[in-house]
Amino acid sequence: MSRTAYDVIIRPIISEQSMEDMDIKKYVFEVAKDATKVEIAKAVEEIFDVRVIKVNTLHVRGRSKRVGAAPQGMTKSWKKAVVKLSADSKNIEIFENMA
Repeated sequence: MSRTAYDVIIRPIISEQSMEDMDIKKYVFEVAKDATKVEIAKAVEEIFDVRVIKVNTLHVRGRSKRVGAAPQGMTKSWKKAVVKLSADSKNIEIFENMA
């Protein structure tokens, strides 16, 4: 079964660091845990009509957390991708109103 670009890219990550990296055309996304760098690059190119030159990925481990008197649990672990666009690519609009 083939998955769509929207199955690979889950959501953009909005943080202070990711906002600063927009100036150098770096964007951060939460991606499917089993997505490869090639799949991530193709998905970003398809969704946003840009040219990707580099993809870095990392697994973010879940951390322990408790709420009130409830026993300690874990937050979910997930995969993050930092995507670098070519200099002649347009900016990704989803991030424009955030800065």
